[in-house]
Amino acid sequence: MVRRCLVTFKPFRIFVVGIGFFSLCFLMTSLGGQFSAKRLGDSPFTIRTEVLGGMESRGVLRKISDMLEVIMKRIDSLSKLDNANDSRRLEELSSAINRIQPAGLVERIQAIAQNVSNMAVRVEQILQNSMAAGRVVRDGTSGQCEVPRDPRFPDCPGKVDWMRARWTSDPCYAFYGVDGSDCSFLIYLSEVEWFCPPLPWRNHTTSPTVRKSSTKRQAAFRTDLGALLEQVGTGKESLSFMKRRIRRLAAQWATAAQRLDVKLRRRWREQKKILVHVGFLTEESGDVFSPKVLKGGPLGEMVQWADILTALYILGHNLKVSVSVKELQGYLGVPPGRGSCPLTGPLPFDLIYTDYHGLQQMRQHMGLSLKKHKCHIRVIDTFGTEPAYNHEEYATLHGYRTNWGYWNLNSRQYMTMFPHTPDNSFMGFVSEELNDTEKRNIQQNKVKNMAVVYGKEASMWKLQGKERFLQILHRYMEVHGTVYYETQRPPEVPAFVKNHGLLPQQELQQLLRKAKLFIGFGFPYEGPAPLEAIANGCIYLQPKFHPPHSSLNHEFFRGKPTSREVSSQHPYAEQYIGRPHVMTVDFNNSEEFETAVREIMRTKVEPFLPYEYTCEGMLERVHAYIQHQDFCTPEAPFPPTNASVTWQGSPFALLPNSTLLGWAPNISAPPSWPPLSALRLLVSAEGQSCVEACQRSGLVCEPAFFRFVNNKDVLSRLEVQCEVFEVEMNHMFPAFSVSQRECSLQKEPLLFSCAGFSTKYRRVCPCRDFRKGQVALCRNCL
Repeated sequence: MVRRCLVTFKPFRIFVVGIGFFSLCFLMTSLGGQFSAKRLGDSPFTIRTEVLGGMESRGVLRKISDMLEVIMKRIDSLSKLDNANDSRRLEELSSAINRIQPAGLVERIQAIAQNVSNMAVRVEQILQNSMAAGRVVRDGTSGQCEVPRDPRFPDCPGKVDWMRARWTSDPCYAFYGVDGSDCSFLIYLSEVEWFCPPLPWRNHTTSPTVRKSSTKRQAAFRTDLGALLEQVGTGKESLSFMKRRIRRLAAQWATAAQRLDVKLRRRWREQKKILVHVGFLTEESGDVFSPKVLKGGPLGEMVQWADILTALYILGHNLKVSVSVKELQGYLGVPPGRGSCPLTGPLPFDLIYTDYHGLQQMRQHMGLSLKKHKCHIRVIDTFGTEPAYNHEEYATLHGYRTNWGYWNLNSRQYMTMFPHTPDNSFMGFVSEELNDTEKRNIQQNKVKNMAVVYGKEASMWKLQGKERFLQILHRYMEVHGTVYYETQRPPEVPAFVKNHGLLPQQELQQLLRKAKLFIGFGFPYEGPAPLEAIANGCIYLQPKFHPPHSSLNHEFFRGKPTSREVSSQHPYAEQYIGRPHVMTVDFNNSEEFETAVREIMRTKVEPFLPYEYTCEGMLERVHAYIQHQDFCTPEAPFPPTNASVTWQGSPFALLPNSTLLGWAPNISAPPSWPPLSALRLLVSAEGQSCVEACQRSGLVCEPAFFRFVNNKDVLSRLEVQCEVFEVEMNHMFPAFSVSQRECSLQKEPLLFSCAGFSTKYRRVCPCRDFRKGQVALCRNCL
């Protein structure tokens, strides 16, 4: 204890040590009158001891007195050294203390000394608190802090009242120093949150905001996936499935990385810090998928997540993987508790990929910080989220509120499995790519009268009307199934179906390489299996839906944040691949169905895989998103305030040999991704969405361009007659009514929507070109 106190020769510490030793003297003196007794009572330090012999005790006290005198002399001399280190004198002091050890009472004195040490520490704490309280009083901030009435912070009084009643509801408040006093409430509400003005007596320069390092690192392509496999973890069958997939496709990913590196001319790419939180696999979300992996359950989501992880890792980014809420909390650095308090430091990641379950978990644990940092989030969303469902206020007022949507994100932050919703970004996944030798072998070994049914779960075989078209198919082909079943309970499939049971992925691939036809029952919607079948040389036959399925008429889509109409089981295969690889017919029309089967038996096709579903295609697309999509930087207003100076006339002009408007080549285009050189401006028909209007012209609706066409100049260039102008929140705007000569512009940028349509309006549609086989990117977007 003495050594510790003498290391720093501060007057305050010498004062505390002095109190301690004078207390020890007092204690020994008091005990001297009791040493002759046979039993001591409880001392103030809760020590019980027994000492015999009065003469011995008085001798001990004399030695202790001598020891204290030596110590105090040493303290006096050392205090004059002006904070200089003198190890030799310290050693002399220690030696002197060690020589003075009364025989038989060493242990007792050590116990007493330890209690004196504890008392000294406590005295020091009390004095420090007293000094701090003195500083508070001098600063005019005693326990009674007045709640400010500042018109710039109108919510402050109400927030203070809330804290008075509820500050114990979440441990995070105590973590930030809240102790129940009004002063602590105001400090918290002004320095951690932003509801109250800064307190003038607080030192705001002592804790500067920590900023992320501005040093940028280069992202280098990786080909060894060992570190990624370790990050994915173990303990769940879903994770084991994902790791098996990553291993199986590792060679193709490596080859794709080399190709893309050459295509990019080995240009410098910034390495991003990325968190991938797979919310639907967490225990808190129920993890309903893991138990079904070996029972024929849906695997599409796990296929996509495995490929997202691989693409991000191959591209060379700094990756963290989370499949539990505890991991999520640790990576984000959120304060302990239930998420009522915000993060005070910067977000430790440039990007966060998660799903709707993960988004809910982030809101629960990030609290108010989610609003601040949500521009960094990318939501993997299988079926898509349209702007009308995404905008919370608008969705609530106009009947678009569902259990999902309403997050007020930029609609391009939602990333889908297929490019069916241009409002969102197309993330996708990959299918196994065959080399030329494998393709030749497949064509030589195809069994022209062999069909495989798309349906691993027995429930899929119970769809109404399937018996009729299966009987027709059976007349022409041998029908195979891959339906999961337990030994004691075989699945309820027709007797003529040869069921192989649930097959491992490699065995399923071999079955598809032999089969001529892959046929769907109408469910599941938009899964990866049809693309895998087409890639293995099968023709995919699927049902057409009359009327199209949507959230308005079909239970499966009810509650999903989209009004998209699904015209067949797999709209992407129908629209972007089509004949001869894909045939879409009315299964309720027996004649049409039978004609399609006979045509399939006569048709020869090669294995086909769209470029956007190859490893290289996905790497290219994800690279472009990471390098170019930025939802955190505020967009400059358009038209700019000095437009009349910069531009002579309209920036839009008729394109050569076209009736469409584009960006005028003699006008400097403002920064944009995709670049404005890809813009093609047209007008939809009444009752037609911009999705459909652009598609009919061989283009794609581009939501990033809406802000450039949401102005009167565009309507003038389109020669629209406007007698009434309005600006309001409506997911159909910008648009105009021909009959009423009303022109309407969009007030809320989050409601710019390719999907919206109305029989009253013709919409102003910003379209763009796209690269063949890579619909997500324009021709100059890479």
